[in-house]
Amino acid sequence: MPGTTAFPDVELVVDDVGGGGGGPTPPPSGGDDDKRRRPGTPSPNRYYTGITLGIVSILMFFMALASAFLVRRGTSGDWIPVHLPAVLWLNTLALVASSVTLERARRSLSGLDLSGFRKLWAVTTGLGALFLIGQLVAWRQLVAQGVFMASNPASSFFYIFTAAHGVHLLGGIGALFYVLVRKFDGTSIALPTAAEVVSYYWHFMDGLWIFLLALLYLGK
Repeated sequence: MPGTTAFPDVELVVDDVGGGGGGPTPPPSGGDDDKRRRPGTPSPNRYYTGITLGIVSILMFFMALASAFLVRRGTSGDWIPVHLPAVLWLNTLALVASSVTLERARRSLSGLDLSGFRKLWAVTTGLGALFLIGQLVAWRQLVAQGVFMASNPASSFFYIFTAAHGVHLLGGIGALFYVLVRKFDGTSIALPTAAEVVSYYWHFMDGLWIFLLALLYLGK
């Protein structure tokens, strides 16, 4: 009718838009909480940054040793090459095999095969320990031949290289064992992240040993 306002209709429309009339309600402001990190949980990036800095510092240390090795070898008149024990080649094979089993373990983890992951991860840890045992065997063979650390500059560098690498590899074995026995439920780092971070360090130690072995072999 003339003079009649349509305010009631407008109020009904407003109520429907606001959710009072059974219309769709807006989604919660929190989003997908399952994909969000818990408050106070450290970002995985800090673990990647930490292992990167660690690898760089170790690399610089060994590059300094390698430079000293080359300079000393080129200027020394008392350099007596060390005959590398054959067991070093078997040790190298064990270490390379450990990198292979480690990657197979990570693939098993990606496929949600936790049992297969733990078996292959344990094999990797065992191969790492076997490498260190083999290094001690090489030392004993050299000692039996009368080659000691103080015998000459070449033998000094051999013991320094192998000892320094062995100590750092022992740390890697400790990390492998930690991932193997640790329960990661509710921890600040997930199992896949921990496995990936440790794998970076382990592959680096593998490559570093191959470099050192080549250096010692070519520096005879």
